[in-house]
Amino acid sequence: MTVWDRPEPPTRPVPLDRERIVAAATALADEGGLEAVSLRKVAARLDAGPMRLYGYISTKEELFDLMVDEVYAEILPEEQPGDWREVLRIRAHRTRQATLRHEWLADLLGGRPTLGPNALAVTEATLAALDGLADLDTVMRAVETVSAYFTGAIRREIANLRTERATGLSKRDWQRASGPHLRRMLATGRFPALAKAVHDGTEVDAEASFATGLDWVLDAVAAKLARPPA
Repeated sequence: MTVWDRPEPPTRPVPLDRERIVAAATALADEGGLEAVSLRKVAARLDAGPMRLYGYISTKEELFDLMVDEVYAEILPEEQPGDWREVLRIRAHRTRQATLRHEWLADLLGGRPTLGPNALAVTEATLAALDGLADLDTVMRAVETVSAYFTGAIRREIANLRTERATGLSKRDWQRASGPHLRRMLATGRFPALAKAVHDGTEVDAEASFATGLDWVLDAVAAKLARPPA
């Protein structure tokens, strides 16, 4: 029986339910990452005994499932756009925004599908937008392709943010500190393509890079959906 199917125990002297447990766990994760979350710490925040929580949640992994599904409620749009590209674009951007609010989500994106009601609603809305545009296998690969792009891009952005905090160096500070070494390496002439990128490339922020890459992926998906089956 999954956590989604198991009924909650009756209320006891200290009011407790899965909603309060998930809210407390999410607050801990927002403050200190997933490593800050344990059933003992969640119980302490709720002023309840740790064993009380086992009536609601069997493992920390179940707690993570509940936390992820709670964040999926932030990803699900209030209204369903009519255009499939807009549905996928909104899902990608809302996933990025939710992960910037809850950085720990980056560590849980891309694994096994989440089976909570909010995650299932997001998946249903995504597949419904593409229904009838191509055969089912093509539609599934299209969704997987877009998801793979935004999951990777989000993880990279979060990794950069964590590195900035861990080192105390902003991206600009790191570039200045690394500049002398990079200039020496480029001056050897062994990396002409990289030298051209460094000297002539245009630097954009994370949001612009994310949006541009997403548009390119959506263009590729659109071309595939428009191609008649072989």
